[in-house]
Amino acid sequence: MASLTPTSRNWLRWLPAAVVPAVIAVGVIVLPSQAGAAVDLPDKSPEEILQLVGESSVDALSGTLSQSSNLGLPELPSGGSSATAGVASMLGLLTGSHSTRVFLDGPSKLRLQVLDDLAERDLIRNGNDVWLYDSSENAATRVTIPDRDVDDGVPPSPSPEAPSPESHSPEAYGTGSVQTPAQLAEKFLGEIDSSTVVTVGTDDRVAGREVYTLVLTPRSDDTLVGSVSMAVDAATGLPLRVAVQARGETEPAFELGFTELSLDTPGAELFAFTPPPGATVEEQELPAHDDLAHENPAHENSAHDPAGTSGEQSMHQPVVSGTGWASVIELAAGTVSGELAASPLLTQLGQAVNGGMLLSSSLVNVLVTDDGRVFAGAVAADQLQAAATASVG
Repeated sequence: MASLTPTSRNWLRWLPAAVVPAVIAVGVIVLPSQAGAAVDLPDKSPEEILQLVGESSVDALSGTLSQSSNLGLPELPSGGSSATAGVASMLGLLTGSHSTRVFLDGPSKLRLQVLDDLAERDLIRNGNDVWLYDSSENAATRVTIPDRDVDDGVPPSPSPEAPSPESHSPEAYGTGSVQTPAQLAEKFLGEIDSSTVVTVGTDDRVAGREVYTLVLTPRSDDTLVGSVSMAVDAATGLPLRVAVQARGETEPAFELGFTELSLDTPGAELFAFTPPPGATVEEQELPAHDDLAHENPAHENSAHDPAGTSGEQSMHQPVVSGTGWASVIELAAGTVSGELAASPLLTQLGQAVNGGMLLSSSLVNVLVTDDGRVFAGAVAADQLQAAATASVG
């Protein structure tokens, strides 16, 4: 779905579990407001705030998103080969701050403008057409969504050549890992279970709008995540900011939120795109959902075959060990490109450990083993090494 609100609402089936004593510590815990705080909203329980998010129906807006990361990673070197530059660009999203303009009008009109130094990258969805444009290279790609998928509301399945526009994942289009606060909130809320304490924090103001603060705190000591806080618009229920704090730290390790926001419908001209003069243009067309399933039955069966037993197509599906916040994801050897795994930049940023190379941050650790497997999670390095040992045991 194209909405920036939690559209699937699937996480609402966890709502009763989110408000029982096993999940919410003895009643409603409300953190005291700071003296002289400018915002004092009517009190709401965690259940009421969750319900507010679930009932949100914002489908038109424009605004500016700011993403900041403070994961304790070393400064990235500049220059180097094109392969190194590509890895640096990817890892650069994990450091510093990034800004994105967002425009939305209903389920089929979306524009993202990722603002770089002296350049801009755009993703524009207007009905069947999706345009991807990079001003630094004056290059554009036009992806056409099949009519049937648009009419039936079926998101076209991704392919290596043309990722699904319905996912609205800018990283799939080379525009970075920018998401929206509502998309991140939906992911976190969808995992609420007895491993999480849900509380209400201090009322606040984000992008000029009054918000409730919902705080998710892992019960487990085996995770690097200290807490996740979500700023929920008091009037609409739209999540406006998500901040993830590493255990033992006072400042967010990762934060994504609106700095400017208007709920007025953006002008139609924002979703019209014509490549600039001299631009290189590539045309692509996504296969229809049914066609792709027919051509690739393994894809259709993957949901019923999580262990990857349906054949070669499923061999690179991730394997998850552990539970809740302390889960570890394993990617088989060959899932990550050899160019990426062998990048000198990763060698500079990582450290050699028993059995492989470790890329460590305050929030997430990644272990690339000597045989090419990848283990990642918001857990300590020794837990990744234990998972790597167990998977071949």
